Amino acid sequence: MVLNMLAFPSTPLVWMPADHRLLGDHDHAMPFLLLGDKYARAVKVGAQAQPVMFPLADAADVPALLAGVDGVVLTGSPSNVHPRHFGEAVADPALPLDEARDEVTLAVVRHALAGGIPLLGICRGFQEINVALGGSLHQAVHALPGHLDHREPKAAPLDEQYGPRHEVTLQPDSLLYRLAGGAPTVRVNSLHGQGIRRLAPGLRAVAHAPDGLIEAVEFDHAHAFALAVQWHPEWRCWDDPLSSAIFRAFGEALRQRRARREADARAFAAAPELP
Repeated sequence: MVLNMLAFPSTPLVWMPADHRLLGDHDHAMPFLLLGDKYARAVKVGAQAQPVMFPLADAADVPALLAGVDGVVLTGSPSNVHPRHFGEAVADPALPLDEARDEVTLAVVRHALAGGIPLLGICRGFQEINVALGGSLHQAVHALPGHLDHREPKAAPLDEQYGPRHEVTLQPDSLLYRLAGGAPTVRVNSLHGQGIRRLAPGLRAVAHAPDGLIEAVEFDHAHAFALAVQWHPEWRCWDDPLSSAIFRAFGEALRQRRARREADARAFAAAPELP
């Protein structure tokens, strides 16, 4: 038996979920499956990996698809996780939802963690991880007494929308703290209306905003790189030291997983065939 090395491309593969959107005017809207350029570019440049999508995958496909990739990035999105996944009704029907994405990504979280597959969650992805593991969300953080309005100024230029908005305080015994070079606080951007309400079992809060809102989580028993942040490190990640460090560490974990996959494939190819 000869090992087909084409099964292992020159760079690691990172599964990134598709957003389901209708694009077009009024009665001429058509369904599209979308991935934001800034997320794909951060994986390509910051993690030195190749983004991949699996359009129209469903939850039943997740284990087989995860077996062929080296990591997962759960991206941000204009849509929110449907609150039925944490036992609530929709508070604001005007806000977009994406139940087709929910079906896939909530399953991806559980299977990726169980399989020791590197996982990075950003904004919606951060919230998906919490919900998938049994946590809940505030549907409108800005409406909570004593909380900041974490939403971006939508009329402002993108550089301002994605500019630093507030500090987060980091837990000293965390991966994030080490990636920040031991800094007790860092300034991050803030572009979200929802946030963690009840932290899921197995997650540990490792960063907080000045209003106490959880801004980053790590995992009690992760078998590989596993980090999720509420802010947007993908935005020009090469210009920000912490963002660069996050994607660089994620990329290192991807290469470690790919090396294990290659070793397993070689061992399988070298095994004697059964009569």
